[in-house]
Amino acid sequence: MAVEANQEWLKSNGDPHLVLVHRLPSFSFQLNDILQPHFRLLDPVDSPEPACSFLSNHAQSVRALICVANTPLTAETLNLLPSLELVVASSAGVDHIDTRECRRRGIIMTNASTAFAEDAADYAVTLLIDVWRRISAADRFIHAGLWPVKGGYPLGSKLNRSGHRYGFVVFRRHSMSITSSSAYKIYGLILPRCILRNSYGVRLAPRLLVHSDILLVISLSLLASFGLHGCLGGKRVGIVGLGSIGSEVSKRLEAFGCSIAYSSRKEKPRVPYPYYTNVLELAAHSDALVLCCSLSEHTRHIINKDVMTALGKTGVIINVGRGGLVDEKELVQFLLRGDIGGAGLDVFENEPDVPRELFELDNVVLSPHHAIFTSESVEAVHQLIFTNLKAFFSNKPLQSVYQFE
Repeated sequence: MAVEANQEWLKSNGDPHLVLVHRLPSFSFQLNDILQPHFRLLDPVDSPEPACSFLSNHAQSVRALICVANTPLTAETLNLLPSLELVVASSAGVDHIDTRECRRRGIIMTNASTAFAEDAADYAVTLLIDVWRRISAADRFIHAGLWPVKGGYPLGSKLNRSGHRYGFVVFRRHSMSITSSSAYKIYGLILPRCILRNSYGVRLAPRLLVHSDILLVISLSLLASFGLHGCLGGKRVGIVGLGSIGSEVSKRLEAFGCSIAYSSRKEKPRVPYPYYTNVLELAAHSDALVLCCSLSEHTRHIINKDVMTALGKTGVIINVGRGGLVDEKELVQFLLRGDIGGAGLDVFENEPDVPRELFELDNVVLSPHHAIFTSESVEAVHQLIFTNLKAFFSNKPLQSVYQFE
């Protein structure tokens, strides 16, 4: 049915429309089979003529352009395309495109964020789970043969809430007297049941007994020896950029019992989560930040020293957006000093170069800019590009339209 519909559309629209393929020579173009039956493709890479000369001689009437991957699309290139009306980006991020010039000229832009949203969100949550539960570090622990040598691996952090309400009395020294109510402090941590054998029998305040189904008493020194850092369930997660990807992240984290808040270019009127106008305030009210926004002159280093300080020593940063969103040098120092709890990073400032200081940190999970890539997402992007080109030349609404700042 889809093939028949496309053939009918082509017949009704006459000759194929001209579409410019804009790519670096090192980037392959995998849409020829999909697009060539419907559009006339111009690809300067296939011509021996210099790119600028090719565009001046053959692309003056081009109205639509496909920007492949992160091929730079500069104002100089745009100036060679006086008839251009549409830029179709095959990537979610558009920091390689001169968006200011596109906006000035009224050129419409679409990106691939809707096609990549679910896979990117899965990856972001996976990174957060990995950091909290230390799965990658535990894998290295096993591969290094340390289990029989060092015994049990330090405990990770619980991901979701059980049906029980836990109360905790945590005191600073094993020998400290706890007969006075001022001698202990209550912490909202969910600890494994195995700690029960290390607990202490004490007389507790009636209010704590009434509001707890299970009560554990443990010293802070014992907490440190087990490597515990708190739980994900019930944690406050701040999402930076509640677009297609950020919205999918929020759905997944809600399933873990997380409390969601967000910061975005504009407040979303139909979103139930608390909105913060700036990331610094969001960080101050979050246990973890998940970065899903695009990189621009306004968002470069949006996660800076002040934001990391506000997030605190137990805070976690997850980045599936762009490396430039984070002041990477500051992040490295915060992690090395223990001034932040951990990080899950799929993107970096100077890819493929990654700070070597991060390689040995068990609270850091690294990934080679792979969050969005699955066979399903690639197929979805190809279909999205075709759908948008077809809609554009038919004067129909476009999908995944990029909103200029």
